[in-house]
Amino acid sequence: MSIPAELIGYGAAALTTASFFPQAVKTLKSGDTRAISLGMYTLFTCGVTLWTIYGVMAGDGPVIAANVITLIPAAVVLQRKLADQLR
Repeated sequence: MSIPAELIGYGAAALTTASFFPQAVKTLKSGDTRAISLGMYTLFTCGVTLWTIYGVMAGDGPVIAANVITLIPAAVVLQRKLADQLR
């Protein structure tokens, strides 16, 4: 029985993307960004952006899907953190 590499990729993308959401949802619901590192979230969001670009350039569906889905809440949380830093 052979599992296609792309199926493994989509499974990995689903798990890593899903693992990010509980923290993002908690932060967005509470509005509390004090425990979030600005540096970490900045690097994370930039990394996700670059992975998205790479996925598009390489035509890699699992990489594109995982990173586009992750980029949206990551960017929102980063924006909230930046806004809190400016207060």
